[in-house]
Amino acid sequence: MTSWIKGRRQLDPLADGEELQAANAKKNFAKVGSGRPSSLLYTYGPGAIMDLPHFTVMPAGYDAWEPVWARRDGSKPIHAPRLLDAVRVQLATPVREIRPFPHQPDVGLFSDDGRDLGVPAVVFPQWLRCTGCDRLAPLSHFGYRNTHPYRPDEAQFQHEGCPGRGGNASKKRRPLALPARYLLACTMGHLDEFPYDGWVHHGERCATSEIPHLKMMESTMGRGASATIQCASCGAKRGMNEALGAAGRAKLPGCRARHPHLNAFDAAGCSAGTHLMLIGASNLWFPQLQSVIVMPMDPTEKAQDLADKIRAALGDDIGDFDGVRASVLRRSLTEIEGLSSIADGELHAAYQAALTPASSEALAERREGWHPNDLLAPEWKALTLQVGGDHHEDEASGLTVSLRPRDPDLPSPIARILAVEKLRQVNALIGFTRIDEMDRVADLPARRAPLSLTPPTWVVGTENRGEGIFLQLDEEAVQEWEQRVHNSALWAAHVAAHKRNFENRMSETASVTDHWTRLQPPRYWLLHTFAHVLLREMAMTSGYGAASISERIYAWEDGQREPAAGVLLLTTSSDSDGTLGGLVRLSQPERLNDTVRGALRRALRCSSDPICAHRTPQQPEDFLHGAACHCCTMASETSCERANRFLDRRFLVPLPGEFNDLGFFRDVP
Repeated sequence: MTSWIKGRRQLDPLADGEELQAANAKKNFAKVGSGRPSSLLYTYGPGAIMDLPHFTVMPAGYDAWEPVWARRDGSKPIHAPRLLDAVRVQLATPVREIRPFPHQPDVGLFSDDGRDLGVPAVVFPQWLRCTGCDRLAPLSHFGYRNTHPYRPDEAQFQHEGCPGRGGNASKKRRPLALPARYLLACTMGHLDEFPYDGWVHHGERCATSEIPHLKMMESTMGRGASATIQCASCGAKRGMNEALGAAGRAKLPGCRARHPHLNAFDAAGCSAGTHLMLIGASNLWFPQLQSVIVMPMDPTEKAQDLADKIRAALGDDIGDFDGVRASVLRRSLTEIEGLSSIADGELHAAYQAALTPASSEALAERREGWHPNDLLAPEWKALTLQVGGDHHEDEASGLTVSLRPRDPDLPSPIARILAVEKLRQVNALIGFTRIDEMDRVADLPARRAPLSLTPPTWVVGTENRGEGIFLQLDEEAVQEWEQRVHNSALWAAHVAAHKRNFENRMSETASVTDHWTRLQPPRYWLLHTFAHVLLREMAMTSGYGAASISERIYAWEDGQREPAAGVLLLTTSSDSDGTLGGLVRLSQPERLNDTVRGALRRALRCSSDPICAHRTPQQPEDFLHGAACHCCTMASETSCERANRFLDRRFLVPLPGEFNDLGFFRDVP
């Protein structure tokens, strides 16, 4: 993680570091911390606030990464054609590639390999509070200390010459200055510093000083909006608790449409109201991700992939080859593997597709009809495809699967078991939202905060390898069960709760979107609950922690595509060797039967019963789960694709009470 410190180039700190090194300065302005690619993708991506030991930084947008990439000839992009196409559709931009994070492994504890790489970041917020005298001031009033080149955790801001609370200034006193924790955010993804000066003076200027001396007085450290802002110049005081609640929002200033990660403001402005936020608030940053399990490509995907490779290989010179013979084109594309087996006509067609990529207008039109299941459908097709033999390996995608026989005692609705011995999962970050999540996979593009000032030509992603187990349910049994659920009072209660939840969202999405388009069908609730109880059971015998096992749910009714009812439980690692094989071993018939039956038996009881077993949302409740809680069903954020929404054990097994007849697995010994 690289960061800008006051007075130096804001988004090219590595160049600053080189200047300091050339001058034999024993300072480390550039490096201030580190983060794993997964954390920078899911928790601390561009626009998020990342906690360091002594201050906070915000990873910058993609534009600022270009000077970092320029330090290398480039990195090998992540190959995932289907994901790249989905990214283009979502952004309505002809994105060229998915790049890994700029990183180079260290070869030793004090190695300098890769120190010229990093994710650019800015110090944010840039209002700090002195821990010695309560002085509240911008970054420029404080000194920066970071002398050890291999200890970025020691970087800190200090108030040099702090007078202390007694008013006796001392050059030796250098107490720590910490970030002032209040911010302003809006539902359109903007974020700004809290205007402390304007707040304490009620929107007016200080009557005594042009640059007032502000203090932040804490009555109870770390508890919400408990601070009082005081102007030592004129004596004005105002508590931050006035900014809380609906009444407090009316007192806050309007949104300035600021994107601090881009060092810019939206030219069109913003009409959304502002919300008081704390630095560590969990709803400050929600990433919008696209994720795929890389599967064997169909002919359409192969043609698009070849066009992408041609565009990348020829670069800006691609127009010079228009009309040339296929033999000439081949000689210019020697870096593309397998080109010799491609027919001349196919090569020319791919070149023409590369020469004229889809326009932003065409991509935006495709986005109107896009659905998250468009990414899942090819995976479902590949996993349910009957191939010759019980074992199949696809070298291009890295997918290796083996069909497992059913144990005679396995619950009959489980129709097919597949051991996924090797798989490759690729994730890409395309934007983020604030205050409200991007409804939960697909929402209004206007609410997505951009990751670059200009339409991006690349997005950052991660590539993980691992293993899993795929379970497919019998479609006839699922459809028969769905009929019972659709006609039940329990499902009607969940539908009503979902409508209330949708209408209560701060982003006001319900005013332009029908909640039915976001409600998951009953089969999703069934498979989602089944996946959760299974992964909790698998964690006890697979050798993996429950947080390292994740789910991929294939659940949609008959409509524009063939119906699906299955779940893939997987674990992945960024290591090139993947994982240890613990989940694959559980796919053996006898062991899987024990695991499934054990999970279903545990689902029959919860330590919070009967409260949990009878939980049904009623007006005005808007929670999106029924008989499910952290004691029996809910999983960690790393495991669940829906943040523990759409769960109910009554859809899975028969629980005592009014809806005893809705359990899908009726016979659970």
